[in-house]
Amino acid sequence: MTKIRMRVRFDFVGRGKSNKLFRGKNCVELAEQIREHKVSLIRNVPMQGIEIEDIDVSQEVYTICDEITNNISAYAPITICLSADSLEDAVRFTMKEEFRRVEILDPESITLSKLEIERLLLKVSAELLSYKDYLKRKLDNWN
Repeated sequence: MTKIRMRVRFDFVGRGKSNKLFRGKNCVELAEQIREHKVSLIRNVPMQGIEIEDIDVSQEVYTICDEITNNISAYAPITICLSADSLEDAVRFTMKEEFRRVEILDPESITLSKLEIERLLLKVSAELLSYKDYLKRKLDNWN
């Protein structure tokens, strides 16, 4: 199978409370700091089967206010162009809470064998279980 080239978008969130004095700048700065940290990790920590071609951090941070809780969240997007050795590697890379969008750049079409589909489904299942464990630990520490 040939490498899969794709463009992936992640939006890293910084959360804050609505405050007239700060006008949400704390959560914007937090989102930018988180984005810088994650980009540094992506650039400097190799992932098996993934080759980073480009990371675009030029998109503006945007904020959203939850009308019910009046909490403000800022989102700092990045777009990553990468090559993955396999769909399993691409799944492992994209299965994150911050994942928003993917665009397959190359190849134009992908044909999977029965075995490749089975491996892909197993990888998706394993990543979902891993994420579930992560959320459980996060909630246990929060309480």
